[in-house]
Parts: sequence; structure tokens; C-alpha cells
Amino acid sequence: MSSALLQLNHIQQYYAEHRVLNQLSLNLYKGEIGCLLGPSGCGKTTALRCIAGFESISDGEILINGRCVSSASTCMPPEKRQIGMVFQDYALFPHLDVAANIGFGLHQLSRTERKQRIEKWLHIVQLGNVAGKYPHELSGGQQQRVALARALAPRPALLLLDEPFSNLDVNLREHLSLEVREILKNQSITAILVTHDQSEAFAIADKIGVMFDGDIRQWDSAYNLYHRPVSRQVADFIGQGAFLSGNVIDARQIEVELGVLKGETPHNYPAGSKVDVLVRPDDIVYSEASSLQAVVIHKAFRGAEILYALQLESGSKVLSLVPSHHNHSVGEKIGIKFIAKHIVAFNSTLSDSNDPKIVSS
Repeated sequence: MSSALLQLNHIQQYYAEHRVLNQLSLNLYKGEIGCLLGPSGCGKTTALRCIAGFESISDGEILINGRCVSSASTCMPPEKRQIGMVFQDYALFPHLDVAANIGFGLHQLSRTERKQRIEKWLHIVQLGNVAGKYPHELSGGQQQRVALARALAPRPALLLLDEPFSNLDVNLREHLSLEVREILKNQSITAILVTHDQSEAFAIADKIGVMFDGDIRQWDSAYNLYHRPVSRQVADFIGQGAFLSGNVIDARQIEVELGVLKGETPHNYPAGSKVDVLVRPDDIVYSEASSLQAVVIHKAFRGAEILYALQLESGSKVLSLVPSHHNHSVGEKIGIKFIAKHIVAFNSTLSDSNDPKIVSS
């Protein structure tokens, strides 16, 4: 594979004596969309600001297209880094109409080239019918598209997006995240965004870095983060689920209260080990005919599905997504089947709570 368009090599950053970024590293290749995902205070926005050049770093280096733009002794100004930026509040110029906002960074072009570039991006973001309107006359989704077009019109090497959908309602956020991904992919644009919203990260990014305490604990696809987390911390943060105590039978089998889990890929625990096994809601399916029973202790209606929190005979708890026409009451017993195919197991820890997450992080 060719060299990465964006490289972060062991970068560190401090606020006074507090270390915000700790040996943070990642590679993002041309045409890829990356995401930094994590809880508040994990350092993801600081990392984006360092990539942009708004903040310096105390150690390590940041390279864009093989050129060092930040190190302990260097901090190239943002305007020289060939980056585009979409801010959380869009930061549109209120006194300029849509066309003028998009063309703001194109003053180096001739009048004809500038007009052509503006028209191209008005077409790409489907805003040709509002080119003469001002930001206050637009919906939130339209403002977001103007901000995207303005950032991309100068043809930056790298696009940075800072919580770009956080000001939008849930339905519009989901729609626009898919729309933005399609635009970026169609134009072969390399981008990295920061968000705390897992659904947003899964919808838009090719690679996601789960961050804690200023470092990336896993840089991977959404599928692998969900099904093959490298640590209990990542497993507990991504998606929903619960941990059940298990006994290792062999490299591909672990016995839990629900039965024997036969995984498609081997694990590294020796036979006889005590482990905690991650069980996702899609690992537990509703089955009226099953002799395996669980008590409904909580339910969350989600339209086509209901997310049930279930208590097993031992008192352990799991989650299950069930089609919503199976509407059971709290306290009722229901039949379930265990159909897990992915073994995600970690050393047994009695100190951690086994309570499942009803709501995603």
C-alpha cells in the first residue's frame, strides 16, 4: 500500500501539566474516511485541532502527504496545511449568500474558474436552488451542506470534521451522515471526523479509532470493533451487550450459562480458564418453543424491534433484540435461543458490573 496521506506518529500534547494526548498514532490513506470516537474528555477534539494546526504538540510528529506539519519544534500554520475544516457550528459568514460562502476560499482563481467551481459544488450538495439565500434563511441540514461545500471547494488534501452533525435532530443526522459519506467517496476525498456518536461513526467512517485517555485503543473497521474488540474497555464501550461467566473448553469453545459457544475464530485462553464472555443483543433470539427461559426486567421500544433486558436463572443479565410484535411485559418469562458465532472473551473480573447497557454510549 502507498504511504499514508495522514500520519500521526506518537504525538503528545499537554495543557499545563495535564497530558491530553499520549503517544497517539494512526495512518489514514488517500480516499479513506477515518473517525476518532470516544467519551467526552478523551482527547479526540484536541487531536483534530493538532492536525489542523490550531494547537502545537510537545512530542511526536504529524505528516500530511509525507510532509511534516507538526513536531516538537515545528507547527505549520493551518492555512498552509492543505486542509478543509467543517466546524460544529458550521461557522458560515452571515453577510454572504450561499454561493459567496462556498466561493470564499477561491479568490486565487479567475472569475470564470471561481464561478465554475461554485456551480460544481452547488450541484454536488444539491443547493443550486438556494444559491442566493443567506445562512439564516436555511435549515440546519442546508447549512451543514454549505459548510461542507465551502471546505471542499478549494480542493484540500484532507478534510477535518468536528462533530459535524451534533446540532441536527436524530433523523436528519442519520440521513446527512450517509449523504456526506457518499459525497466524500464519490469525490475520493480523504477525511477524518471526531464524534461521540457511535451510529454516526459507523455510518460514515471506513476506520474508527476508539479513544480513551488521549490514546487510540483500537483503530479498525466498525465490524471488527463490534465483533472483535481487542480489549474489555473497547468491548464495553462499543455497541451494547453484557458479560457472562464462562469456562474455556478448547480454542474454539467456551461454555456459558446459555450453552456452549462455538466460535468461528480461535481465542487464546487455555482449557479450564475462567473468562467473561461478551454477549450482544443479536446473539440472543426470541423463540417461543425454546426450553431456555429468561425473565423480562426492562424493555425499550424501538419501532420495528424491542430491546429486552433479560434475567437468567442464575441472576445474570443479557440483552435481546426482538421483533416488536412480540410485546412482552416486565416480569414475564420468554423463550430464547443462544446463536452467537463470535467468541469475545476476557480474563474474568469479579469487580466489573455484569449489568447490560440498555442505551449505547
